[in-house]
Amino acid sequence: MSSNEGSEIRQAIAKAIEDNEVILFMKGTPDAPACGFSARTVAALQAVGASFAAVDVLPDPRIRQELSGLSNWPTIPQLFVKGELIGGCDIVTEMYESGELAPALGLSLQS
Repeated sequence: MSSNEGSEIRQAIAKAIEDNEVILFMKGTPDAPACGFSARTVAALQAVGASFAAVDVLPDPRIRQELSGLSNWPTIPQLFVKGELIGGCDIVTEMYESGELAPALGLSLQS
């Protein structure tokens, strides 16, 4: 891969993160997650009623490589909110279970 290709992909990733308040980089799609970690992360987001953009990292391995280089986070999925990396499956699941996920996403829970 030329450094130019990598920087183009990195710029596209950075733009996607900038353009979407909540974005999940995952294996597969929200309707058809391709791994259990992505499925659990999607389930937590859907459980709090979050609307989010999703990017499937599987079609192009360079997406995953550039994303991890950008975020300094080695695993997929990766959830970004307002341009900040929240974390992966374990962190999102813990935040959901503790009730911190909805507020972090700017959602107020309906009682």
